[in-house]
Amino acid sequence: MMELEQKYLALLNEAERRGLPDLPAIRLCFQTLSLAARIDRDCATLLAPHGLSEGRFVMLFLLDAAPDGLAPNLLAEQAGVTRATVTGLLDGLEREALIERHAEPGDRRALRIRLTRQGQQLARKLFEQHGLWIAGLFGNLTATERTQLARLLDKVATNTGAAHGTA
Repeated sequence: MMELEQKYLALLNEAERRGLPDLPAIRLCFQTLSLAARIDRDCATLLAPHGLSEGRFVMLFLLDAAPDGLAPNLLAEQAGVTRATVTGLLDGLEREALIERHAEPGDRRALRIRLTRQGQQLARKLFEQHGLWIAGLFGNLTATERTQLARLLDKVATNTGAAHGTA
């Protein structure tokens, strides 16, 4: 059985001490969270040699898909982050010469962000590597197991957030 992160192991032990019902379900939740944390750490390790965080990687991905560039507010919307967060991510990418900010011809206050040639090369290289890595995470599952896992995750998702009025 997969090893839980220490914090989840401590919480599970406390749940057992208090006699909470359905400890296997609690363990399964902590196992899922531990796996997600492990995947996040592996992702960060793969991106770090390129000076990228996951947020910067997402910016590269979005900009690579938009050869004419995107406005910062559209990048924020598509990435699901605030405009302030996008500004910080873009500042870092600009320092690394991976993006350029261009004033819009009709409105010099408006910006359009584009990848530099270096940014395009890095984006394309990393997308292939990242895609192979992600696919490899599930490489030991059969097609049937993948479908089953997706259904089970969807089923659990119905028990979270808005479905219970907590989001």
